[in-house]
Amino acid sequence: MPLLPDVEIMTIGDELLYGQVVDTNSAFMGQELAKIGLRVRQISSVSDRADEIVAVLDQARERAQVVLITGGLGPTKDDLTKHVLAHYFHTELVLHEPTLEHVEGIFRRFNRPMLDVNRQQALVPANCEVLFNAVGTAPGMWFEDRGTVFVSMPGVPHEMKYLMTEAVLPRLQQRFQVPPIEHVVVQTVGLGESFLAERIADWEAALPANFKLAYLPYLGGVRLRLTGHADGLPDLRQRMEALLPELRARLGEHVFAEGEVKLEEAIGRLLQERGLTLGTAESCTGGLLAHRITSIPGSSAYFLGSIVAYDNRVKQQQLDVKAETLAAYGAVSEETVREMAEGARQRLGVDVALATSGIAGPDGGTPDKPVGTICIAYADAHQTVSRRFTFNRGRQLNVEYTVTMALNLLRLHLPALAEA
Repeated sequence: MPLLPDVEIMTIGDELLYGQVVDTNSAFMGQELAKIGLRVRQISSVSDRADEIVAVLDQARERAQVVLITGGLGPTKDDLTKHVLAHYFHTELVLHEPTLEHVEGIFRRFNRPMLDVNRQQALVPANCEVLFNAVGTAPGMWFEDRGTVFVSMPGVPHEMKYLMTEAVLPRLQQRFQVPPIEHVVVQTVGLGESFLAERIADWEAALPANFKLAYLPYLGGVRLRLTGHADGLPDLRQRMEALLPELRARLGEHVFAEGEVKLEEAIGRLLQERGLTLGTAESCTGGLLAHRITSIPGSSAYFLGSIVAYDNRVKQQQLDVKAETLAAYGAVSEETVREMAEGARQRLGVDVALATSGIAGPDGGTPDKPVGTICIAYADAHQTVSRRFTFNRGRQLNVEYTVTMALNLLRLHLPALAEA
């Protein structure tokens, strides 16, 4: 097996250091590099200063054989990257005619005048290999210098993603003869990482030496990623998939999908398969549950609507929650949330409904209902099921966790509806 290169990611821009922009580029690059078997050893962020960019380039050269750079390729004065790279690699900027034609075409399509600063987007260091950017005006640039590959890409996320996918990753695989690698993902929900690991400890211990299991927790669940490296034997992926039935048997109802599938996406598929419609009644989640559901393309086929009943009067008027229930048990109770779900099912005219109510925080708790007390309910024509949780992870995490638990409650009870 060839020795794989160390990779370093370098992001350029004061806005990253000031926290004005969140660095999503590094996360995407790290994920995509891992898929082809390359590992990021370090991520460095640097300001829009030429001397500091040069210093980090020198440091990165010592640590890695591949340096991926994003940012600083725009048309304004603070965008210094290609000027610094031209100086760093002892060359000058030259006009790249294909890029100029591409930029001019973009301005023609939008019927906008092209300024001189826009024309300068087609200037590139003379000794780089230009990577065509079909979705923007700044091209990517590939350099090889003293055994190290340097790649400069725009900081605009969709432009960087295009160049990584279409140009950089294929070239890295070819340049370094990266051996085949396969990933199989199993999605779980409702079981913490440590409990999950305990259930499958002997299964994991028996994995072949070229297979590795990664635990990737998220709020409410864990993604299990099984990675297989080529070992000279055929059918690598088939051998990996042959291990999954035992894994699923160990984890039971906590497995909701295989592959890169979100919980709300898996639920959407179940609803469509059964020809069922869904609606929601939300208090503490304030519409986030509906947002998660409708974030999936095609959700209009099964999701009809939501009632955000934050105030008790709305719960009564729009969801038919009884005043007696609210008086006896309070808004945050299984009794109330059950009536919310049943009311939503009737008012929205749906087959199944979900409801949420809780004390998200940071205040509003009582001794018997502390901050983090959450109630959720599921209702269909045959049953109404409710659950109560108590956890305090901060307001936003409380809300997000409630949404995940509500979606999982729906998933677990849809089969019962299909059999009824």
